[in-house]
Amino acid sequence: MNEFTYKKHKRIKALSATMSDFSYKKHSHGEYAIGVTKRGIQHYHLDGHLQLSHQNGIMFFNPEQIHDGMAHDDSGLEYVMLYIEPSLLLEATEKKDLIRFSSPIIYNQIIQHHILNLVDAIFHEEDENSCDELFFNLTESLIGYNTTTKANQDALIRKMKEEMSTDNKLKIDSVASTFGMSKFQFIRYFNTQTGITPYQFFLNTKVERARALLEQEKDIYLAVNECDFVDLTHLNRQFKRVYGLTVNDYLKQIQ
Repeated sequence: MNEFTYKKHKRIKALSATMSDFSYKKHSHGEYAIGVTKRGIQHYHLDGHLQLSHQNGIMFFNPEQIHDGMAHDDSGLEYVMLYIEPSLLLEATEKKDLIRFSSPIIYNQIIQHHILNLVDAIFHEEDENSCDELFFNLTESLIGYNTTTKANQDALIRKMKEEMSTDNKLKIDSVASTFGMSKFQFIRYFNTQTGITPYQFFLNTKVERARALLEQEKDIYLAVNECDFVDLTHLNRQFKRVYGLTVNDYLKQIQ
């Protein structure tokens, strides 16, 4: 059984998921993601390295970190996740520079308690003051425990990502030429540095752009057209690989 339930509160989204035979494809998010494995073992690769989050494991994903995800065995998996906009985390922690979670998985009852409380509050639509206080408690427990100053991303990779994010159509030859590489040199270099191919990155960027439009405009076909998907089926196929749901089901949940 695979079930994915999302709930949005201001600049935070909460996810409650049950997975058995579903696998996330390689992707990344623009937000920070913090989650707790409630049952089973979360099996995933983060920046190309295998991670196993056992029951009560707390998982940390920095913005743009490439990862996949699945249940480790036939017993399945249950977990919750918070997706937090970087601007909100900066505001709450009063930091000027983006922070980076230093360990992908930790086991800490206090932090786990704060995550589960906030997820529960969002799903029960508690008032803004209550959610703000619970989020503050979570950030206070994190600072200095599992955070460092965010290292600057390789300048060349950052420029490559920017170049591929400016258009809805990917022209690999043109982008590669911009950086003085052949097409295959570019693909090899980008994949080696990021753990994902340029085309996978490009599709992920389009899915993230479509998600943002869905949340802002609540218009499925606007997302299809603005992000240059062939049709709704094409968007649904790519969207489900990242979020586990079709865009229509996702939109119903976050409205």
